[in-house]
Amino acid sequence: MPISAIDAISPAFRHARVQLFQPFRIGQWLRLALVGLMTGELSSGGGCNGNFHAPQHTRHLIDPALPNMDPVAMAGLIALLIVLGIILYVVFLYVSSVSRFVLFDSVLERRCEVRRGWARRQKAGVRLFVWHLLFAFAVMVGMTILIGIPAAIAFAAGWLTNPKQHLVPLILGGMFLFLVVLIFLLAAGAIVVLTKDFVVPLMALEDLNAFQAWNRLLPMLDSEKGPYIGYLIMKIVMALGVTVVVGILTVIVILVMLIPVGGFGAAVVLAGKAAGLQWNLYTISLAVIVGCVLVAVFLYVIAFISVPAIVFFPAYSIYFFASRYPALDALVNPAAPSPQLPPLPEAFG
Repeated sequence: MPISAIDAISPAFRHARVQLFQPFRIGQWLRLALVGLMTGELSSGGGCNGNFHAPQHTRHLIDPALPNMDPVAMAGLIALLIVLGIILYVVFLYVSSVSRFVLFDSVLERRCEVRRGWARRQKAGVRLFVWHLLFAFAVMVGMTILIGIPAAIAFAAGWLTNPKQHLVPLILGGMFLFLVVLIFLLAAGAIVVLTKDFVVPLMALEDLNAFQAWNRLLPMLDSEKGPYIGYLIMKIVMALGVTVVVGILTVIVILVMLIPVGGFGAAVVLAGKAAGLQWNLYTISLAVIVGCVLVAVFLYVIAFISVPAIVFFPAYSIYFFASRYPALDALVNPAAPSPQLPPLPEAFG
C-alpha cells in the first residue's frame, strides 16, 4: 500500500536514529560524513553570504604587492585556476555520481563501507556520471537560449542602447524573463531531486542506465502526480528547517575554528613580511593551496555536523519509494521466515 509523503517521515526518523545512535559508532559517522561530502548532500548553512573582510593590518601587506606582479604571470595563473576549476568540477561530478550509490547502499544496509561500495558501484556511477554531464549541458544550453534570445531581441530593437526610452518594455520583459527562468530552474531542480531519490534506486537494483531508469519512473510519476508533488513539497519544507538548524551549528563551529586558524594565518603573513617575502606567482599559489585545504577541512566539519540529515533524507526517499517499488520494498521490509514445524513422529507399525 503506497504511503504518503507525511507518513514516510516517521520510519525515516526511526531508521536514522537506529543507524546512528543504536549504537553510536564514531567510525560510521566519519565515513558517512565523507560520503555526504562527496555526494554534495549538505545543507547550505542558512543563507550566510560569507561577507568576510580581511583585517586592515593584513590587507595593506597584500594590496600594494599585487600591482607589482607580472601581468603575463597573473593571466597565466588565472587561466590555470579556470582550467583547474573545470577539471575539479568534472572530477567531483564523477566522484559524486559513484558516491550517490554508496550512500544509497549505506542507508539501505544501515552500515557504511566506502571502499566496498566504491568498488561495487563503479559501473552504475559511470552511467549516472554520463547522465549528469548531459543534463548539465542541457541546462546550460537551455539557460543560454532563455537569456540569449530575449537579450538579442532587446538589443536588435534598440532597448539596450537607449534603456531610458524603453523602461516599460524592459521592466515587463525582465519580469517575464525572470519568471520563465525561475520555472526552468525549478523544473531542473525537481529533475535532480527525482534522479537522486528514485532513479538511483532503479539503477542500483535493476542494473539500468539513467535513461532506462527514467523510462521506468515516468509511468509511476504519471500515475501518482499528487503524491510525488507532495513529496517534493515536503522535502523542500524539511530541507529549509534542517538548513536553519545546521546553519546555526555550522556558524558556531566555524567561528570557534576561525579563532586559532585566523590567528595562525595572520602570524604567518607577518612572519613572511618580516622575512622579506613578496606576493608572487609562487607565494600566491601556495596561499591558494593552503586555502583549499582549509576549505576542505571546514566542509568536512560541516558534513560531520550534517550526518543525521545525510542519513535521514535518503531514508525518507527510500521509505516513500519502497511502498511503490516492490523490489526496494523487499529489501526494506524483508518477509519474515516461515516457522519451522517440528518433524512428525515416525509411525510404529
